[in-house]
Amino acid sequence: MQLILVRHPQPLIAPGVCYGSSDLAVAPEQLAQTLAALTTTLPRRLPIYSSPLQRCAILAAQLATPLQSAAPLLDARIAEIDFGDWELRPWDDIPRADIDAWAADLVHYRPGGGESVLQMAGRIAAFHADLQRQQQDAIVICHAGAMRLLLACHAGLAPADMAMQAARNPHQIAYGATLTLQS
Repeated sequence: MQLILVRHPQPLIAPGVCYGSSDLAVAPEQLAQTLAALTTTLPRRLPIYSSPLQRCAILAAQLATPLQSAAPLLDARIAEIDFGDWELRPWDDIPRADIDAWAADLVHYRPGGGESVLQMAGRIAAFHADLQRQQQDAIVICHAGAMRLLLACHAGLAPADMAMQAARNPHQIAYGATLTLQS
């Protein structure tokens, strides 16, 4: 089974602002560039799963026709982490004590009262298990956090270990980038 993970295009948001589960739009030119690159490289006729957040869902919907795929299947389990009341706040405005509390417990702390990395890892593991049961190649349009957790899950890690690995290792997944998982 092959899973092709795709990160969404760059969203319309100022640098230095915390965002995860906020439903941000994508600049039309960014979307067009990402579509042009992906339609020439992604395989045809595969199911497409997508985060329901518009920065993923719009890309997935616009890929379906050129890839000769069915309508994308939106799955909230692959949405980005919920940063609670940190969402859409400049990182510099979040109290240092809150950032330090998160750094002290990367796996269990719920930033802004939102979701912990462990909670996100649990939903990502459930999504991955469902795909494994189906044993079908697929394209998954999602977020850097979801991609990092899917990589850890695919390596056989349990949710707590997935969360620790993802939390401790900063990502370098570019907007529009693809990663392929083989099993």
